[in-house]
Amino acid sequence: MKIFSTYNLGNIQLKNRIVMAPMTRSRAINNIPNELIAKYYEQRAAAGLIITEGTAPSPNGLGYARIPGIFNQEQIEDWKKVTDAVHRKNGKIFVQLMHTGRVSHIDNMPEGAKIVAPSPVKLEGEMYTDQNGMQAYPVPKEMTVEEIEQAQNEFVQAAKNAIEAGFDGVELHGANGYLIDQFINPTTNKHNDDFGGSIENRSRFAIEVARKVSEEIGSEETGIRFSPYGAASGMKVFEGLEDTYEYLAKKLGELKLAYIHVVDHSAMGAPKVTDSVKEKIRNTFGRTIILSGGYDKERAEKELNENKGELVAFGKPFISNPDFVERIKKDVELSSPDFSTFYTPGEKGYTDYSLMNKSQLSYT
Repeated sequence: MKIFSTYNLGNIQLKNRIVMAPMTRSRAINNIPNELIAKYYEQRAAAGLIITEGTAPSPNGLGYARIPGIFNQEQIEDWKKVTDAVHRKNGKIFVQLMHTGRVSHIDNMPEGAKIVAPSPVKLEGEMYTDQNGMQAYPVPKEMTVEEIEQAQNEFVQAAKNAIEAGFDGVELHGANGYLIDQFINPTTNKHNDDFGGSIENRSRFAIEVARKVSEEIGSEETGIRFSPYGAASGMKVFEGLEDTYEYLAKKLGELKLAYIHVVDHSAMGAPKVTDSVKEKIRNTFGRTIILSGGYDKERAEKELNENKGELVAFGKPFISNPDFVERIKKDVELSSPDFSTFYTPGEKGYTDYSLMNKSQLSYT
């Protein structure tokens, strides 16, 4: 089957075309990776490529409780435990750089950090904090041109830190309503300067971050994730959406980025990502596409053979099936995840899921 075949992602050979999708798990106490996180990713190193949970490039990007960062030396040293563990199993791992922008609360951030966004557009609803439970989202501070440049440079430094920590590359999180996506979408970007208004201006932040990062660590070590038609974190469908992503794909293709990771959250209730925008991204980018969103083995194999993408990302199945790759290879039934432990601290619902046993294999 094509899904189990090797694939060359730039200079990196992947042992199969299965990607472990980035998933926030909130196990990083004090925003520092730890032995438990290393064990979690090591257990899942049979994936062709692991993309880590969203990891903040700066204190300002730490939106959620207990998410990791990669902006200081202690974090770099502890991420080395993770990358070493994965590499011991012959796995490949990219870190996802996620600046949450307005999707944040000061209770989840260190002293001195601030909640910044393209524009002071408040996200409706509440988010969880360890200190005070559910809290309303605050109005973010509108970023000045100097703060925009600072944020871009924080992505660059975080990418350098990632390479020092042993990662094979980085994925820029341009999806799910976080900072890069907030610049792309006019729902959250009200700038009337070079960073807002037109498609070109709203795309500028994403393209400049991608350019600066790829110039620093290499284009073949740099990917990006998009969620066109995504509804996460208050994002809305906007006029010219498909033209916007076609433009982004063209510019990122010119930068020779390693991949574009296109996520479709329609299985979770978001609007369906149209075939037309997927085709525009694929045809215009001209490089590796990672498909993501509600895939199973059969659908993944079908779309790989239809050349809709080169790699397929799986999310929730990897949570409760550390041996997910072997299970689908042998058609063994998948274990169901415990939703109540998705974001709780500790090993329960994280590193304690069982591997398939001999009795299961005897029926395959």
